Amino acid sequence: MKESAKISDENRDFFDAVYEVTRLIPRGRVTSYGAIAKYLGSGRSARMVGWAMAASHRLPRPVPAHRVVNRTGVLTGKHHFGENRMQVLLEEEGVRVENDRVVDFEQRFWDPGRDPELNPFD
Repeated sequence: MKESAKISDENRDFFDAVYEVTRLIPRGRVTSYGAIAKYLGSGRSARMVGWAMAASHRLPRPVPAHRVVNRTGVLTGKHHFGENRMQVLLEEEGVRVENDRVVDFEQRFWDPGRDPELNPFD
């Protein structure tokens, strides 16, 4: 592995936190990279959440990365899943997708910061 490709301990901790939040997304719901970053106190780190999602496919414990889309409901990470796999996984959970965008995104959106059962300070 090239030196520049190594993940720092700080980033590794952030990625682990991203994975834990992603595992909490309810079936049939989606959230955004930015909502996860904001929930974790790093509101400007949406791109880093995307990097974590891209790396999540190699983890031994599954991460439902298919439930994370961009802020308008577009399946921007679909190329990490293979041909239409992200859409298929969402549709298996009852989420309709048309033209690579979640239909009824506002109703399907899950905001971890507004979930009364989650407390970022636990």
